[in-house]
Amino acid sequence: MKMIAHNPKDGVYAATPDYVHAMEVCRPDRFLFVSGTMGLDGNGAAGADLETQLRLIWSNLSRILAEARMTSDNIVRLTSYLRHASYVEANQKARLLALGGRPVPTTAIGVETLRDDWLVEIEVIAAA
Repeated sequence: MKMIAHNPKDGVYAATPDYVHAMEVCRPDRFLFVSGTMGLDGNGAAGADLETQLRLIWSNLSRILAEARMTSDNIVRLTSYLRHASYVEANQKARLLALGGRPVPTTAIGVETLRDDWLVEIEVIAAA
């Protein structure tokens, strides 16, 4: 499988170093569509703060991806649902750390979560 980033230079706003406009996935054998994953521990309890929830989310995503014999290197699309817009920077830092700085097409959306203690939810698409 090969991934090719596409960032047009003319007529579209510039991509940032951690963002790409589009990712072409050439000849994947399979896709994995991961439901929104929250910062919950093994007992279903939400992490006490934003940083803890982000660590739990990426830990949970790693386990989910591993079940499909994938890693974060296989993520080709990511959507973050943030309870508050002020979470953007912490979410970005956690994403960059988890992806080793590799840019993927991503969207962050401010939402009212189903429970007040759920601060961030992340869904991904992975390919292998």
